[in-house]
Amino acid sequence: MILIYTNKEDTHPTNVIKYLNEWNVPVFRLNTECILTDYEFEWWCDDRGVDFRIRNIKNDLQLFGHEITAIWDRRALIPSELPVVNEHDEINRHNLDEARGFLAFLRYYTKDIFSIGSIVEDRPADSKMLQLQVARSLGMPTPDTCFANTREQILNFARKYEYISLKSIVDSGLFLGGDKEYVFFSQRIKSSDLENQPDEAFSQTVSFVQNYIDKKYELRITVVCDDVIACKIDSQLQSEDTGKIDWRQGYEHDLKHEIVEIPESVADFCRQFLKRMKLNFGCFDFIVTPDDKYVFLECNPNGQWLWIEIVTEFDISRVIAENLAKKER
Repeated sequence: MILIYTNKEDTHPTNVIKYLNEWNVPVFRLNTECILTDYEFEWWCDDRGVDFRIRNIKNDLQLFGHEITAIWDRRALIPSELPVVNEHDEINRHNLDEARGFLAFLRYYTKDIFSIGSIVEDRPADSKMLQLQVARSLGMPTPDTCFANTREQILNFARKYEYISLKSIVDSGLFLGGDKEYVFFSQRIKSSDLENQPDEAFSQTVSFVQNYIDKKYELRITVVCDDVIACKIDSQLQSEDTGKIDWRQGYEHDLKHEIVEIPESVADFCRQFLKRMKLNFGCFDFIVTPDDKYVFLECNPNGQWLWIEIVTEFDISRVIAENLAKKER
């Protein structure tokens, strides 16, 4: 039985589940935000042994813990739905907190089962500092990088380069009134322009800066266990405000994507990186420079890949399904 921790809005599992069904591999989808409304469950440790049972009350599918052969810890959300909403908000909050605690306990309880995505390893593996350290230890070039909250440290770093990249540490935007979200994309900044910035521009937050590296194109490399799928993103065909600096800005402007072969040394680096991080899945971002040098930027331990499948028609869903089904077979 394959257990998928995800949420109702996540479309990534759809085709994976389709393949598992075609191969008669049993699969149980747990939409975690509605664990109290759409499921009944129990976990026990008594004279019966130690196990748990979950039943989807919408379709009557049932899962026992001892049946699980593999897990896809995809995009679990905290519980947010209640069967009955109490008039006291604090009671509602408490009830949801208890469900959140149960869900965390359950995910930790199943941590030793083969998993694509991991409640234990994903969070520390998301550290850009750790990622850069591991990449360099494996011999992969990376941008020079600085995290700091003082004007002096940032300027000392920036003065070594004509241009720097200013990046956000977490992918969260701002809502400054209304429904419009301001997203912090990577920016290319002329280093000398920082000289005129006041001290509080640096001390009010933590700045994450790297030397800006010219690109021939970019790569999004999706790795599932030993399977490596490299997608070339021709970001430099775009204008600067639609993806040349940060390809995500060109996503809605017909950004060209193409599945390509990469050197075996780069593919093996990705596999070794995941092993070092104790992961079975990761989405890597690379720059390929004008002189064909590969530069590691980051790895998203539970990244998005469905858009690549859609625009390139490369069946990543099948690759994920095959790796999950191996444990069942």
